Amino acid sequence: MSPFCLLALLALIPLTLAANPGVKVKLTDKGIEYGKQIGMASLQQKLKTIKVPDLSGTEKVPPIGKVKYSLTGMTIVNLGLPKSALVLVPGTGVSLAITNAFINLHGNWRVRYFRFIQDRGSFDLAVNGLTITANIAIKSDETGRPTVSTVNCVANVGSASIKFHGGASWLYNLFKSYIDKALRSALQKQICPLVADAITDMNPHLKTFNVLAKVDQYAEIEYSMMTSPTISKSSIEFSLKGEFYNIVKHQEPPFSPTPFSLPPQDNNMLYIGVSSFTPNSAGFVYNNAGALSLYVTDDMIPPSSPIRLNTGTFGVFIPEIAKRFPGMMMKLLVKTVKEPTISLEPNNVTVQASGTVTAYAIQPNTTLSPLFVLNMEGSVSAQLNVTGVKLAGAITLNKLEMTLGTSYVGQFQVQSLDNIFLMVLKVVVIPKVNARLEKGFPLPAIGKMNLINTQLQVLKDYMLIGTDVQFTG
Repeated sequence: MSPFCLLALLALIPLTLAANPGVKVKLTDKGIEYGKQIGMASLQQKLKTIKVPDLSGTEKVPPIGKVKYSLTGMTIVNLGLPKSALVLVPGTGVSLAITNAFINLHGNWRVRYFRFIQDRGSFDLAVNGLTITANIAIKSDETGRPTVSTVNCVANVGSASIKFHGGASWLYNLFKSYIDKALRSALQKQICPLVADAITDMNPHLKTFNVLAKVDQYAEIEYSMMTSPTISKSSIEFSLKGEFYNIVKHQEPPFSPTPFSLPPQDNNMLYIGVSSFTPNSAGFVYNNAGALSLYVTDDMIPPSSPIRLNTGTFGVFIPEIAKRFPGMMMKLLVKTVKEPTISLEPNNVTVQASGTVTAYAIQPNTTLSPLFVLNMEGSVSAQLNVTGVKLAGAITLNKLEMTLGTSYVGQFQVQSLDNIFLMVLKVVVIPKVNARLEKGFPLPAIGKMNLINTQLQVLKDYMLIGTDVQFTG
């Protein structure tokens, strides 16, 4: 796991120009705390790789004179970061502060004096009161993904205590203050570069952010950042594009997102606001791609149904069909004529759709003979849910109104066919739609991110997902 997964959560991505976002993401104090816990564990492992270079030199030690010494093989045996804070700096960025850290090292010593006397032993070094302060910047790279870097870093070693063991360790005690200083300096020089490395190590993980997430063979959704993040003392809010596009060619819809604001909730780590613009842009894409159409044939009707898609059934209500096309099976083409409109009101999701139903008789040579075209105005209610890291749903029919558009079999009362088309919608069309909606579409995510303790509210013009986050792997 990369350090500071908090920043991985923040990585919701490049700068583009637009008036209003379709999606907003807010990271709260809880998310910041979770990121800090993971980040400190990773940083601790990184600092354990500190390699203190061997030290050697000559010191005058009265009354012996010159003493040649060396300290070698220094390794870290213990390191702790007991107190740390990741603080948001409004309008600026993130500040990392670590205090009361400690490092314990073990190594070997060797001395030579009077030109021919040599001795050796071991030593233990305890570094206490270590403080690290670093400011972290988040920017967009050339691919539109975030990159993080250390703006500045300061490390201070509060105190160092060294104990020599074995042999003529009393010699080292005569000039250990010098050695303490040299070792503290060697440690201090390595800490900030390692902190910077730990932060830079996040960038491969940040590149997994789904800036452009494939939905299916027709559509993908873009989550590029539209403005710089809004940083307060307790949260970071990101404005994302949140727009569906045709997977082959990006085309803007004839409508734009309207402004919306996330409520001041903070019970969860993360809040994702999805405006009505996002699902409406999906409707625009799928309608233009011709994906909102379905041929219905008799084999799609439950065998137990007394209503069959054949000229016998329809001939009861429209005698001209039975007269001109006796004993033939039928096919219906159900399709939208414009993109559906999704409306979000408190605890209510409504979809208004305009479409047509074209009825055909299937000739013995499989040629389709048009019978009539009905205009449809329908309304459905949607129930939404979060599954995995996707937003999914299901619809139920509210209302259906049909009028005659074109008839090739004379005039007839459309209302006489109401029960047939209600059955077709309920047992064929709506289950097909729900099977697709059940698969959902991706929410903003990075790497192996799981959403837990998730709640979804439908509010005025947007839906709000409150969730905690868990990273795996």
